[in-house]
Amino acid sequence: MSLVNDLEQEVENFKREYEKFERGNKSAGTRARKVLQDIKKTCQEIRVSIQGAKKEEGKDSQAPAS
Repeated sequence: MSLVNDLEQEVENFKREYEKFERGNKSAGTRARKVLQDIKKTCQEIRVSIQGAKKEEGKDSQAPAS
């Protein structure tokens, strides 16, 4: 669940920086883009985690019964 919390925090950071950018702060636009890149990385980590859990679940259900 930690990755989801990280994602939520990054989205909040993006909102804050983007609002500053909309008010004319150019450097906030740079920070907003950086946070978007971090969001992308976190989303990829979540995707990999989900895929790994699905594979593990598939292995358990395919195990021969003893």
